[in-house]
Amino acid sequence: MLIDLSPLRASRDYRLLFFGQLVSFFGSMMTFIVVPWQMYQLTQSSAMVGYIYLAEFVPMVCLAFVGGALADFLDKRKMLRMTEIGQTLLTAVLLLNSLLPTPQIWVLFVVVAAHAGLAALQRPAFESFIQKVIPTEMMSAVMALNSVRFSIGMIVGPAVAGVIATQLSASVAYAIDLATFTASLIAVFMLRFVPPPENAEKPSFQSIKKAWKYAFSRQELVGTYFIDIAAMFFAFPQALYPALAVVYGEKYVGFFPAAIAVGALSASLTSGWTKNVHRHGLMVTIAAVLWGVAILFFGFVDSLVPALIFLVAAGFFDMISGIFRGAIWNQTIPNFLRGRLASIEMMSYLTGPMLGSAKMGIVAEKFGVNSALISGGALCIIAVIGAALFLPKFAAYDGREGIKQREIEEAERAEMARVSEADF
Repeated sequence: MLIDLSPLRASRDYRLLFFGQLVSFFGSMMTFIVVPWQMYQLTQSSAMVGYIYLAEFVPMVCLAFVGGALADFLDKRKMLRMTEIGQTLLTAVLLLNSLLPTPQIWVLFVVVAAHAGLAALQRPAFESFIQKVIPTEMMSAVMALNSVRFSIGMIVGPAVAGVIATQLSASVAYAIDLATFTASLIAVFMLRFVPPPENAEKPSFQSIKKAWKYAFSRQELVGTYFIDIAAMFFAFPQALYPALAVVYGEKYVGFFPAAIAVGALSASLTSGWTKNVHRHGLMVTIAAVLWGVAILFFGFVDSLVPALIFLVAAGFFDMISGIFRGAIWNQTIPNFLRGRLASIEMMSYLTGPMLGSAKMGIVAEKFGVNSALISGGALCIIAVIGAALFLPKFAAYDGREGIKQREIEEAERAEMARVSEADF
């Protein structure tokens, strides 16, 4: 079955965000490739490339809690606008640094760290905003559409960036990224006001603690976090792309992430069947194992075409996992907790890639690129299966029961608010 387009028809605000992010994400993915490539050119070290992702990890963890708490209390439009402006300014800093006779390495670290911090503030507001403007039953379709947007950016942006950076300069790529932010800025400034949930909790340590307690009381949520962290930590190959480009040709540096995105896009475009599958946890587990298998075989090949084929397969299975993880989050989490839970989700799906990229870079530096990929794929398979066995309720989870649970929790919350107002 082909992709379900109903969310685009159902919500003007979702259309604005979708198309605005589609344009700006293309530019962002150029920077996504050019920063590690620039670092490798300046240092000739895969470990230094890996440290870029470690620099992103710290502010992401620190500010994710803040972003989630704010998203459940403040006007989400303001958060989206301020963070989008901040990311635009940071891209301008990268452009200016690239124009220096000798670009500064410390600037790359500072900018990527600051960008990660802004993303940590922005993402919970984005997720909770979407949940308010799209009906619950359309959330699988939303995840598929978001993945299409993501995949198009990941295919075109990196491929173009690799050619531009190697044949022209990093400055040209950064300039294109800066220009594309216009679309997302226009989109976030045209959004309609969406009020926060009734009796929204003020940002506090207690409100954050409450969200974490809720998340870890449900195995189906815990499973989405730990299985994705395991898959990405052990088998995410991002830090190795510059070193692989030395082997296969520098102009192909963007082809590797683009291949993963081709697989993700193919999964998204054929995702209509996912709305008929209710064993979401089981599907996440199977897809994560197959991601590890694809990365394992990617490490064994020594020519470009087979390498890209295995990355396409990896991207396909990663997106299947993402669609079902997103369905669990958006269909079953009550809206009064959505922002704070989104911050936990963001930590889960960024922790693995960030720490995994650092790990991959260090392992490749000591034992070689192929050894890093093969060992990473094998450990991914073992870790995912182990996590699934440790969380039996995750594999048995049925999405229909999750929707019922959310409806009950939101009804109980509304009743408590009504009683409280009556007593007052």
